[in-house]
Amino acid sequence: MSERELTHLDAQGNARMVDVGDKGVTRREAVARARLRLSPAAAAALAEGRLPKGDALPVARIAGILAAKRTPELIPLCHTVAIASVGVEVDVDVDAGCATVTATVAAADRTGVEMEALVAASTAALTLYDMVKAVERGAFVERVELVSKTGGVRGDWRRAGEAP
Repeated sequence: MSERELTHLDAQGNARMVDVGDKGVTRREAVARARLRLSPAAAAALAEGRLPKGDALPVARIAGILAAKRTPELIPLCHTVAIASVGVEVDVDVDAGCATVTATVAAADRTGVEMEALVAASTAALTLYDMVKAVERGAFVERVELVSKTGGVRGDWRRAGEAP
């Protein structure tokens, strides 16, 4: 791999923050997803807002939004971006025993918002775990993934098999 490909390393191999100052400001959006596995009984309690800690769904949404805004504090080489919007949705499938968190982050900036979307989805899923662990300690986050991104020099990207 050439130095040019390793944009987060300087000539001595040290980690550095990439200079995006010469890049143009464009609209960027990223969608990420995280999935929490739990029993159908715990999923029903989650969906119905009957957990001992209360209704977890609005708490998880707010946690995801806050996490997106704080991403540069958590990911060392991540730029601060001018987030325009953050949306966090949770879909609970009681029969399948899972809760799927989808986070969508948009900005007009010089760099993308993939990390903000991933951190939002992850944090929302971990918040759900925290709130369901009293009824099911064995719940777990099984997957965190980028679903799609738009904008930027490299253009749009969508995970194979995902609907537009």
